[in-house]
Amino acid sequence: MNDAFFFGYGSLVNRATHSYTDAHPATARDWRRVWRHTPVRAEAFLTVHPAPGGQIRGLMASVPGNDWQALDEREEAYDRMPARDQIDHPLPHRPDIALYVIPVGKHGTPSQHRPILLSYLDVVVQGFLREYGEDGVHEFFDTTDGWDAPVLDDRADPRYPRHQTLTRAERSMVDEALADRRVRIIPG
Repeated sequence: MNDAFFFGYGSLVNRATHSYTDAHPATARDWRRVWRHTPVRAEAFLTVHPAPGGQIRGLMASVPGNDWQALDEREEAYDRMPARDQIDHPLPHRPDIALYVIPVGKHGTPSQHRPILLSYLDVVVQGFLREYGEDGVHEFFDTTDGWDAPVLDDRADPRYPRHQTLTRAERSMVDEALADRRVRIIPG
């Protein structure tokens, strides 16, 4: 029985972006997602910040052989922190669960020069749709802060390395949610 798991709340929710097969829908208590940028990446990405009473859905998955190296490399802008007591999951035992966070002081607010990539957001939304349906997508948008950040439309030439092809309906869902929040779209 593997006892090392991570909780993904963004692109890691999309199973097409990784090969972690022992994965389960899960919820993190006392957290909210937020868009931030770091010096090690040119664009903004999701992180989480403490939010007493808040909760976010995501996907927890086992780390094969408890070998964190590949996941730590993928999440290089983040610090890995223990979160076992904050994750609700369907497993019958209490494994160790880590959460990746960009700590305060190591991130900034997204800007025109460090926007959110639409290809990244597409991957995240597709993952939530597949795991939780349309209600999960709406909940993702509602439990994420920082929608005042600009979004770079890079769909024609995706910059996100694990980009996925979305259906027309999936693209429309993303576009409508951004329009509802009056998010500024920057042409790619």
